[in-house]
Amino acid sequence: MRTAEDVATVRRCTTGWRRLGHRIAFVPTMGAIHAGHVSLVRRARASADYVVASIFVNPLQFGPGEDYRNYPRPASRDRLILQRERVDLLWKPKVADLYPEPDRTRVRVQELDRKLEGASRPGHFEGVATVVLKLLNVVRPDVLWLGQKDAQQARLIEQMCRDLHLDVTVRRGPTVREPDGLAWSSRNRYLKAAERAQAVALARGLAAALHALQNGERSAARLKAAVRRVLSEYPKVKEDYVEVADAKSLEPLRRVRGRVLVAVAARVGRARLIDNLEWEAR
Repeated sequence: MRTAEDVATVRRCTTGWRRLGHRIAFVPTMGAIHAGHVSLVRRARASADYVVASIFVNPLQFGPGEDYRNYPRPASRDRLILQRERVDLLWKPKVADLYPEPDRTRVRVQELDRKLEGASRPGHFEGVATVVLKLLNVVRPDVLWLGQKDAQQARLIEQMCRDLHLDVTVRRGPTVREPDGLAWSSRNRYLKAAERAQAVALARGLAAALHALQNGERSAARLKAAVRRVLSEYPKVKEDYVEVADAKSLEPLRRVRGRVLVAVAARVGRARLIDNLEWEAR
């Protein structure tokens, strides 16, 4: 596995591969690599000839008081895992390389960036869209792999790539879960033992919503109530939001129709966790 920091080296590698007719898959991460990232890397490997992964803790997507400075950065461990998974190029850009002074350009995906996570974290998705566009402009992959756990982020990036005519296919890998159902997240590292035992509430709340959907429930209010009943059984879990929305527009729904996203966010100790499910009647 080759490691690069500067833009020129990444461009040299990927340009050379493209000239030889090879397909390139890209997995952007913020590091603290876990099973969810590994799943994406494996899907990337199966979809292309070369795999590029990036590790960049993007300051632009962290709001005031969020955990940018304390975000986990286990660099040696991350490198070993990605090397084991046969990543061809690991890109670890510096902040000054992605945001050279004076840096004045930002990317917004209107409407999609103001709901759910966007409502709770103003400016977050402007930071996400801006950095992903920068990364894509350097790597120029054929396939971009994103995780379903960050469903709103994936939806927003899909829209951005479509609207800006980027020549890349955006693919989603399913949410990877721990044995008790907790979705893998780099922020799971923040959980103390007692908090970790309660964090499973998010997945169990979604399971209750799925059970209701499969049994014919179509009222968004009753689906949200089913999730909240489960969350209420876990006193260390503090709800941020529970929503039932159209999976494409992210508009909140009163009744389920078409493909829907059931999304939940909550604080457990110092960790802010998110989870979701997408469902469509067969």
